[in-house]
Amino acid sequence: MTTELPEFPWDLLAGHGARARAHPDGVINLSVGTPVDPVPPFIRDALASVADAPGYPTTHGTPELRKAAVDALRRRHGVLGVKPDAVLPTIGSKELVAWLPILLGVRPGDTVVIPSLAYPTYEVGVRLAGATLVRSDSLLALGPARPAVVWLNSPSNPTGRVLPAEHLRKVVDWARERDAIVVSDECYLTLGWDAEPVSVLHPDVCAGRFDGLLAVHSLSKCSSLAGYRAGFVTGDPALVARLLEIRRHAGMIVPRPVQAAMTAALSDDDHVAAQRARFAARRTLLQEALQNAGFRIDHSEAGLYLWATRGEDAWSTIAWLADRGILAAPGTFYGPSGSRHIRVALTESDTRVAEVAARLTGPPLRN
Repeated sequence: MTTELPEFPWDLLAGHGARARAHPDGVINLSVGTPVDPVPPFIRDALASVADAPGYPTTHGTPELRKAAVDALRRRHGVLGVKPDAVLPTIGSKELVAWLPILLGVRPGDTVVIPSLAYPTYEVGVRLAGATLVRSDSLLALGPARPAVVWLNSPSNPTGRVLPAEHLRKVVDWARERDAIVVSDECYLTLGWDAEPVSVLHPDVCAGRFDGLLAVHSLSKCSSLAGYRAGFVTGDPALVARLLEIRRHAGMIVPRPVQAAMTAALSDDDHVAAQRARFAARRTLLQEALQNAGFRIDHSEAGLYLWATRGEDAWSTIAWLADRGILAAPGTFYGPSGSRHIRVALTESDTRVAEVAARLTGPPLRN
């Protein structure tokens, strides 16, 4: 049976992208969260230091990498008690998100719960597994349901909403009562602005118990390593062991040079703080420019995006921006309830971000 997948969202932007690129000063692409800042030199040096690696790397990752991840979780996020054996490097985080339901044994007839507004790959993973998708931010709305997996994402992509520890704890308790696995996508955990994000593995959330919990982390944003495909998953040792067993058989292995780069990145917090400062400055400029142009910013307490609206259909806003050489992502990419919002990324260069204000208040393109 062929799995029916949704159309790739960004393909739908092709026409608006062409319009935006026609701007005489070029497109300002705020539609994707791809890093534009250089990889820190010490990380590049670590990558190159093991370039002569003719043998197969270990699927579980080097001991040094796993220890660096454990130490980084403790220093950066107050996560205590994770053992290095319960850390598993992944080829970025997107592939893990897409394949995780299958790797966890989710099958047709099972239910997977994702946020009402969510990263599109959550849905793709559910479809690949042939399971039933439920979009919901309210556990009460699920009634007596006993889902196989519940996805959390705080800070949220796309909205930037932060779920407090109390909320996360209620989800964890609810899921444990139903033997559901909670998977927390924590790729934006270092980017709290108006609220401080909390890991699902923090003692205030899980009381030091990791059973039934997985946390997904990425180095794409905090260390500019999107091109390296560098991520990891951790949490329940039994679940991580299950993932490791399958990934060993399937050859889902992070290359050895990337493992060395990840070890270096996870061992240093200064470059994370510097990157955070760059995003903060861009966020301030973009937020002010959008508000001055009549947009309202909702949520956006953390993360790499601004969740904005002009009170109209999202595609109308996308067209309005494209006429000014600006490309953003419509909220419909993330779920039906995003139909009147757009997602604006903080990942263009400082120069391009500074140009946004002038374009937002300037005339549209002339044919």
